[in-house]
Amino acid sequence: MDRRSFLKTAGLAAGVFAAAPVARTALAADAPPAVPFAPSPEAGWRVFELTTRVELIKPAGAAQVWLPLPSVHDEAWMRPMGNLWQGNADAMRVVTDPLYGASMLHARWEAGDAPLVEVVSRFAARDRAVDFTRAGRATPLTAAERRLFTMATELLPTDGIVRKTALEATRGATTDEAKARALYEWVVANTVREPKTRGCGLGDIAAMLESGNLGGKCADLNSLFVGMARAVGLPARDVYGLRVADSRFGYKSLGKSGDVSKAQHCRAEVWLEAHGWVPVDPADVRKVMLEEPPGNRGLDDEKVRMVHAKLFGAWETNWVALNHAHDLALPGSAGPKVPFLMYPQAETAAGRADSLDPKAFAYTLTAREIPVV
Repeated sequence: MDRRSFLKTAGLAAGVFAAAPVARTALAADAPPAVPFAPSPEAGWRVFELTTRVELIKPAGAAQVWLPLPSVHDEAWMRPMGNLWQGNADAMRVVTDPLYGASMLHARWEAGDAPLVEVVSRFAARDRAVDFTRAGRATPLTAAERRLFTMATELLPTDGIVRKTALEATRGATTDEAKARALYEWVVANTVREPKTRGCGLGDIAAMLESGNLGGKCADLNSLFVGMARAVGLPARDVYGLRVADSRFGYKSLGKSGDVSKAQHCRAEVWLEAHGWVPVDPADVRKVMLEEPPGNRGLDDEKVRMVHAKLFGAWETNWVALNHAHDLALPGSAGPKVPFLMYPQAETAAGRADSLDPKAFAYTLTAREIPVV
């Protein structure tokens, strides 16, 4: 087959994009823009299409890219529907990290080519909201899952100042829910969103705590929650993803549509015995405080209070969950591990491209909602 012809994933059936399980509801994207912030699964499923296009500028010698694909599957809220790709690469294949299950398209070019690749991914998503008044008992994590989501990583140590801070923040809390809530409140109260931080930050939580500088963005603030949760024995994980639609609740700071090349957003989950994986996002509370017009809102502001109350236990899923991977070695790369896989990555003979500079890379990410009848 001509390598420039349109290729498709082996598992993509002809009718998979028909999205049979999803249904349009009154709370879709055309709803009134100013309503109370109240994510709910009852809003129904929505289908989105994400297009990633890479055209490397003046590549030096051979080149390769790694493009993250939606690889979080949960029947309750996130269902990847397949990927199509095309380009002029000498080789293109989907590879999956064996530890975290993070999938990516890996494309390689020999010297002399002008690298071009485009991936179209579709997925269905719906809001999440935990009813904490209905306690039950979730299916337990396996021993391997519990080890994975309580272990330390290079940027998420669970000892030293991280454990000390987590123990102080959870003093007096006796249940897993009480500990998780205490950590959520601690992050909201003690951190700040720092607009000068590049991208989403790095999530080097020990350095943040040791320096006393608790400013950053989502990969810093939500990773702080995850690392501190693990430090007190709570399974927790970052969820790396991308905003793909405007917020239907009227929050300018909590959505992005169209060109989403800089709309990456990391969220978090914590495992509670009565509820399973619980969505958490203290970083977005801080984002609303700083960025929601007119900006610089306090914790007592009405818009802030609404998201503060909901973002322990609920997400508006105008967002795609890509993966949970930390400290990822890119297959075939001569460079260092990446702390997480949320941005397109590229490498030439000159080294690793700056994944936080889409125009210089160059790449574009474009999102649109697919009408469902």
